[in-house]
Amino acid sequence: MRNISLGNTYWSQACNWLMLMSFGLLLAACGGGGGDPALDGGSGGATGSVPATVSVSLQGADGVASNTVSASATLTARAVVLDKNGAPVANALVTFAADATLLALTPVNGAVLTDAKGVAVLTLRPATTAASGAGKLVATITQGTATISGEANYQVSAAAASKASISVALLSAAGSNSNTLSSASPLTGVAQVRDQNGAALANALVIFATNNDALAVLAPSSGTVLTDKNGEARVTLRPVSLAAAGAGTLTAAVVLNGATTTSTINYAVGATSLTFGNITFETAPLDAYGSTLVSLDVLSNGVKYTDQSIAVNFSSTCVAAGKATFATAVQTAGGTARATYRDLGCGVNDLISATASGVTGGRNATLAIAPPQPASIQFTSAIPSDKSIVIRGQGGLLRSETATLKFRAFDTFNNPLQGLQVTFEKADINAQVDLAPALASTDANGEVTTSVSSRDTPLSFRIRSKFTTATGREISTLSDTIVVSTGTPVQKAFSLGISDSNVEGLNVDANGSAPSATVTVAMGDKFGNPVADGTPVVFQSNVGVVGSASRGGCTSVNGACSVDFRSQAPRAPVPNLPATVCNRVADDSTRRGVGTICASTSDGTAVPIFARISFFISGSEPAQVLRDNAQVVEKNVVNDLGIVSWTVPKVFTLRISDINGNPMPSGTRIEVANISNASSSGVSPPTVQKVFPDNTVPNDADQGTSHIVTVNAPAETCSAKTATFNVNVISPRLLTTSYPFKLTFTCQ
Repeated sequence: MRNISLGNTYWSQACNWLMLMSFGLLLAACGGGGGDPALDGGSGGATGSVPATVSVSLQGADGVASNTVSASATLTARAVVLDKNGAPVANALVTFAADATLLALTPVNGAVLTDAKGVAVLTLRPATTAASGAGKLVATITQGTATISGEANYQVSAAAASKASISVALLSAAGSNSNTLSSASPLTGVAQVRDQNGAALANALVIFATNNDALAVLAPSSGTVLTDKNGEARVTLRPVSLAAAGAGTLTAAVVLNGATTTSTINYAVGATSLTFGNITFETAPLDAYGSTLVSLDVLSNGVKYTDQSIAVNFSSTCVAAGKATFATAVQTAGGTARATYRDLGCGVNDLISATASGVTGGRNATLAIAPPQPASIQFTSAIPSDKSIVIRGQGGLLRSETATLKFRAFDTFNNPLQGLQVTFEKADINAQVDLAPALASTDANGEVTTSVSSRDTPLSFRIRSKFTTATGREISTLSDTIVVSTGTPVQKAFSLGISDSNVEGLNVDANGSAPSATVTVAMGDKFGNPVADGTPVVFQSNVGVVGSASRGGCTSVNGACSVDFRSQAPRAPVPNLPATVCNRVADDSTRRGVGTICASTSDGTAVPIFARISFFISGSEPAQVLRDNAQVVEKNVVNDLGIVSWTVPKVFTLRISDINGNPMPSGTRIEVANISNASSSGVSPPTVQKVFPDNTVPNDADQGTSHIVTVNAPAETCSAKTATFNVNVISPRLLTTSYPFKLTFTCQ
């Protein structure tokens, strides 16, 4: 052990070090606002200097030190930040904090950067007008793990509540005091608002109200107005109507600091007597589709009444019929109501009437309007809409032997023309159809109709409609082509389809009322037209059930009809049972898991018209999965895909089929799941598509579907890894079969 004495050099050095450290601590303790002796200052005043002290002071708007803040006297807080050498620190982030119930800070988050002199400035205001109390404002700087702070005390004084005074007066249009109100002499209510010191109070909310809403109304209607810089708020007072009479009270109220002050003044309302002048037209008589200005004066004692705008209500016979446009309510301007009348093809003398509330009597005037001239006629529609009828005696349900043709006449302004005589004739005078009527008049919509009936010959024809103008010019048009057909089905136009070719039905029944598939038959006649509505079709199936509970078939609408197919027992079809018109001609499919549906109808002869369709009854679980058409994939063992390069994706094909070698149900999903140490680009196609049986291959041929699976190395630096994942086969009924795989990636 080393012996240490006072004369020892080692001991002297230690004592000197202790003395220096104590002196340094004493200096740090003397610094304003506190500091950290571990902080190293650097060059004073530079942006990179390290803060060592923070001192906080408060002063009023006059720059004099103060610690009392109120609504009328805000304070400015100054935080001075210095480094250890006493030099200012610029761009230091100072965070101020205070009691939020007492003080509101600006900026609100309390964060301020120091300027070049190391000063950060903040404004203090009371949090509310009622806030009162004392608190402490703290300014903090955080540098690394060290925190430096300074503080200053403050006092918040609540604002003294004040009460406003208000007086209200009524002024005439000339600005003199008046309390006599009429339609000819509205009044202005003026409220004068002052504070408790008698000074005009600006931006105070004044609420005006009358005690009798049946006498007078205010403008603005809400009665709320802000005082101007002179402490005045104004509203306009008018009678509710020209006939209103009586007396009322106007009240003005103002609320300041929770105290309400009101003032009232009374007024009297006198009725005003008004009459109409004569209705005048700028243009009369009026051309068809022309327009004219209609004017009407409102008079008081024989002179135009201009003190108030009056709402004049106009009415018209042609406007009511939709044959003209005219404003129904017009405000007078300068004592006159003006509105534009526009003809829309009325074509007769129109009676114009005017009334107004508070105006004695009404006024009527007649405006002569010229009728519009015919210009064109158009074919618009046919019933039936497919423009096809059947030969006489061949009509079926909803199939007609008569067609109704509709035409529409227009005038020179392309508007529908009423009351025009129109003649009809066959474009081919030899066409074997009957036409009636041959003459008719257009209705209010300009429409006119005629009918044609078939005879015994299939054909196509057109009908001409025409009229003659006042100048002798003939105007005509042709209908669309109408077809007369047999309407009975033929074998070449008998088509059968099914919405799903590989339904999930080998292991499960259809869910309640939801069918497994929809079977649709479409029929046409020998002309290529839809057969008559109501043509019956019969369906049979050797697997599941087809049709509805009421019948096993359907009746056509627009040449087609549909029935439901539901998967259920029997699931193993027996070819040619039941016996149908289809398997009399050719045997049903003998492949396992393939059902056959037959649809048939009749054209009235002994030879049936029929069609058949085959489809898969698919299982819900795969029975065989082949990788790349060779390797059997097991579901109970991990299928090893071998070793692949990190940069080359692993792509392989899975061929999937059910227990009968048929495709899985359409909509079955093939997806990669639970993948680890790899990524997947998915499966293509991701679902089993609709696949119809291929009758050209042997019955034992695999007709499953193929799906390409792509697996990639993970998006990271290459390292030898073994990836694992599952390929799931999920049927539409959500039965899931999973096949595990592994794949080794190499960096070579």
